[in-house]
Formats: sequence, C-alpha cells, structure tokens
Amino acid sequence: MMTEQIEFTLRERPQGCHLVTNEVEAALPPLPRTGLLHLLLKHTSAAICLNENYDPDVRTDLNQILHRLVPEGEPYYRHTLEGLDDMPAHALQALIGAQITLPITGGRLNLGTWQGIYLCELRRRGGRRHVVATIIGE
Repeated sequence: MMTEQIEFTLRERPQGCHLVTNEVEAALPPLPRTGLLHLLLKHTSAAICLNENYDPDVRTDLNQILHRLVPEGEPYYRHTLEGLDDMPAHALQALIGAQITLPITGGRLNLGTWQGIYLCELRRRGGRRHVVATIIGE
C-alpha cells in the first residue's frame, strides 16, 4: 500500500462552472494500478464536484441555477465586507462541497463516460485555486 500527497494550483477562471479534468490529471504523478484519489479544494468560495463532461450547456445552466439558488445582495446577509459575491460563494461552497474522492483502476481515474471534474468558481475574481491531492493505492 502506498500513499502520496501533492499540492497543485488550478489556473484562474471567471465565475462559473469549469471542466478541469485534464488540468487535474496533468498535475498528478503516475497513478497506482488501483486505489483512490482524494481532492481537497483549499478555498471557501469555490467548489469541486463531478458532473456532465460533454455538453457545455450543462455548465452554463448550472451557473444560472446556482445564481438563482443563492442570489447576491440579499438584505439579510451580514457577511458583506468582501463584496456582494462573497457570502453567496460561501453558501454555495457549503452546498456543493470542497472535496471529492475518485476510484483509480488500471492506473487511471475510473470516471463514468460522461463524468468530468468541475471547478465551480463562485466569485467574480476568485484567483488561482489550490488543491491537495492524496493518492492511496497499490
């Protein structure tokens, strides 16, 4: 059994849902034959998840849904010093999550045919996003 942990940075992106599977895979060391990959996004105003990797309309629609689910500028928000998009970003991150765990099979991520890793950038100017990848396998 082996365990390896690395940190890498995803490039800056505009607000929205972005397919980052290729960028994540490029940052990883060679994967074991079988095991698990755990990804932790080290931020509270962005999220990581799995979703449709084929039709870009899914990403556009998800962004619209997220904006309607938790809108900016609600009068009951108390955490407002960091901008109108900050509190909604924290709320959406709590709903979507900051981590995912993926199976490794045959030295590759074992994702469904239409699954991809998404970075949900929840702020208008989120910056580069840092990820901790923990690989457990044999």
